Amino acid sequence: MHAYFSPDQMLHHGQTFMVGGERKPIPEVPERAEILNSALGKLGIIPQNPADFGLAPIAQVHSPEYLRFLENIHHNWRAAGGAEIVVPHIHPFDRTGPYPQTPAAQAGFHLGDTSCPVSATTWQSARSSANCAVAAARHVRDDNNADCAYALCRPPGHHASRDIAGGFCYLNNSAIAARQLREQFGRVAILDIDLHHGNGTQHIFYDCDDVLTVSIHADPAQFYPFYWGHAQERGTGRGLGYNHNIPLPLGSGDDVFLSALDRATDIIHHYAPGALVLACGLDASRDDPFGGLTVSTGGFGKIARKISLIGLPTVIVQEGGYVSPTLADNLVQFLGSFAEARS
Repeated sequence: MHAYFSPDQMLHHGQTFMVGGERKPIPEVPERAEILNSALGKLGIIPQNPADFGLAPIAQVHSPEYLRFLENIHHNWRAAGGAEIVVPHIHPFDRTGPYPQTPAAQAGFHLGDTSCPVSATTWQSARSSANCAVAAARHVRDDNNADCAYALCRPPGHHASRDIAGGFCYLNNSAIAARQLREQFGRVAILDIDLHHGNGTQHIFYDCDDVLTVSIHADPAQFYPFYWGHAQERGTGRGLGYNHNIPLPLGSGDDVFLSALDRATDIIHHYAPGALVLACGLDASRDDPFGGLTVSTGGFGKIARKISLIGLPTVIVQEGGYVSPTLADNLVQFLGSFAEARS
């Protein structure tokens, strides 16, 4: 299996965010990438450093204002007297008015919560993470002998919408990969198995019928991102019926997750896409520090086999999955089982 990772993805480190009124360490740390890379080594996979594909693939998903913001906000914030890390302290009631002019106002406009602080190296790491998604998608898209590829994306992406960062995410790597695949395939499906609902991905494609979005996640009635990911959210306009959410009760384990996956694969089957993007979060693990679901290491192998047997050209994009004793084992099980089912 081809895999992609850049050392520049280690540069970003968000440090802290607010939880329940307290400042706590951000669990999306560079160590995650070290652990996931060690898992690739156990599988005999050596990731390639992706090329720099420029802004064009990213700009297919994100607005020019937002990309300009991410590239320049740290410099502008510091020049205006801000601290070393960009964190908003105010947000607009709505976002339909004039575009904000000051760094503080722009930070509140584009950074959805405190879990996506911007440092001097955030843009470089986010760009490199997106390049991994582009490289994996182009490998599957352009190589007739390729049926899958893995992008070790860190920072992750599925909470980032067209112009808002959130949930440790800055650029939506899964959406970027899907747009790359669309250049070859008539329809593309995104299946998100992360613990958290991919609200950014949903937002990007909510009015589209050329990209199907299906997400299995902990019930947002009691879990981040709270406001999105409910079963009633089905899309709008041309996208009505092309967005599907399957929220699970907190604490759900292998059997419940696999049953939900049967529903998801049936939806994908009836959409008949030409390719699949798998937003592969491993934070549904029973050992993950977020603790929302209780999937076992063996369960990730069963999940991978079911998804592999969908039989589509597949780009596997790393989303969540945080430091735990089984993080590496979970990725080994997932990628190993996926490849075995394809052999």
